[in-house]
Amino acid sequence: MSIDLDDITAVILAGGKGRRMGGQDKGLIEFDAKPLAAILVERLSQQGVKIVINANRNHDRYRQFGHPVITDTLEDYQGPLAGFASAMAAVDSRFILTLPCDGPLLSDDYVARFIANYRAREAPVQVAFDGERLQPVHAMIEVDLLPSLNQFLDSGDRKIDRWYAQHDYARVDFSDCANMFRNINTPADKDSLQTDS
Repeated sequence: MSIDLDDITAVILAGGKGRRMGGQDKGLIEFDAKPLAAILVERLSQQGVKIVINANRNHDRYRQFGHPVITDTLEDYQGPLAGFASAMAAVDSRFILTLPCDGPLLSDDYVARFIANYRAREAPVQVAFDGERLQPVHAMIEVDLLPSLNQFLDSGDRKIDRWYAQHDYARVDFSDCANMFRNINTPADKDSLQTDS
């Protein structure tokens, strides 16, 4: 089955509690003088893909970045899979392409690599691979899997890897730019990343 940019909506996952950042809303933390979510909006826009932002607070701030904002349908910050499910229910594309809000070093061909990988191997779940391990929050997922995901969430499970294991999935090779997966979980991470970037 063919795939092109119109089939994909990128989902910036900014719905977490930011516990290790003192409860800050990580998507709004400034990195190189811009909010992290704004950096990702800019990078994804350059790659020609539709964008939504998954956020559970500060909705007006996120709307200022010019794209729809989707709130988790599950309450109490249930993790990335809750963001996946909310986005899958809201978008009108065949796939969502997910990424965390706290990784500003996104590759210039992020979207293109997922598309190329799907064309080579049409698995319904495509997951980034950094050369050593899967990066499960970086994934392209068929929206038709929403009933499966809802059933998984209804069971009380929140582990991404366990849900992926229920489906055929393919690895998308990012081993040549594994630095992209460095993210900002703590103030020290932010300082280190800004020093190196």
